[in-house]
Amino acid sequence: MGQLDIFSLDARVALVAGGGGGIGSSLAVALAGAGARVAVTGRTRDTCEATIQRVRAAGSEGLAITADMTSEVDCDRMVQEALERFGQIDILVNAVGGGAGKALHPAERYPRSDWDWIMELNVRSTVLPTQAVARTMIERGQGGRILNISSVRASLGINAGYSAYVAAKGAISSLTRQWATEWAKYGIFVNAIMPTFVDTPQVATLLADPAFKAGIVSRIPLGRVGETGDLVGPAIFFCSDAASFVTGQILGIDGGLTATQ
Repeated sequence: MGQLDIFSLDARVALVAGGGGGIGSSLAVALAGAGARVAVTGRTRDTCEATIQRVRAAGSEGLAITADMTSEVDCDRMVQEALERFGQIDILVNAVGGGAGKALHPAERYPRSDWDWIMELNVRSTVLPTQAVARTMIERGQGGRILNISSVRASLGINAGYSAYVAAKGAISSLTRQWATEWAKYGIFVNAIMPTFVDTPQVATLLADPAFKAGIVSRIPLGRVGETGDLVGPAIFFCSDAASFVTGQILGIDGGLTATQ
C-alpha cells in the first residue's frame, strides 16, 4: 500500500446534499475522482443530473435524487433511495446553505421572516439529512464520515447586517463539535470546513460589485477570493482514512483571513 492510498475512497458511497450547487457539485465530482460512488440531492432535478454527468465522466457511478433538505420526509426518502441503489452510505457532505447576501438587515431590526429563512436554509437543511444518515450509519455499525460546510462568519462578525447568517453558521460549527462527541462511539467522524467567500453562482451578484469584491480581497492575505477547487483537498482529507484521528474540527479555508482578525 502506498502512502497516498489513505486518501482513497474506493468502495465507499458518498451522499452530497446540495450536490447541484457550486460547492456541492465540485465536491461530488472530487469524491468520485477519489473512488467513491456518489449520490447527489437537491430541489432541482436538472442541476443534480448535470452533476451526475460529471461524476460519471470522472469514472464513477452516480445517482441523482430530487429532495428538499428542510423536509424530514424527503430526507428519509433520500436515504432510502441511496441505500436501495448502493446498499450503504459511508460519507455525507452537507453542502446546502447560503443566502448571506440576500437577507441583510440591521441587527436591531432583523425581521423574523428572513431570520427563519436563513435558519431553514442553513441549519435545518444540515440537521435533517445528518440525522437521517447518522441513523443508518449507526444501524449498519461500520462508522462513517460527515462533512459540514460552515463559514468564516461563524467566527467573525462583519458590519454588514449578517445577524442571521453568522448565527446559522455558528450553529453549524457548534453542531459539528457536538455530533463528533456524541457519535465517536459509533465510529462516525464529523468535521467541517469553514471557507470565506467562494466564487460560485450563489455569490455572483455580490462579487460583481467591484467595491464589495475589493473590500473582501483587501482583507485576505492571499489576495483573492476562494474557488471551489480550494475546498477539494480538505474535503477528501476529512472524508478519507487520512483523517483517522480527526473529528470535531472546523478548518478555515480562507486565504489567511481569520489569521488577521
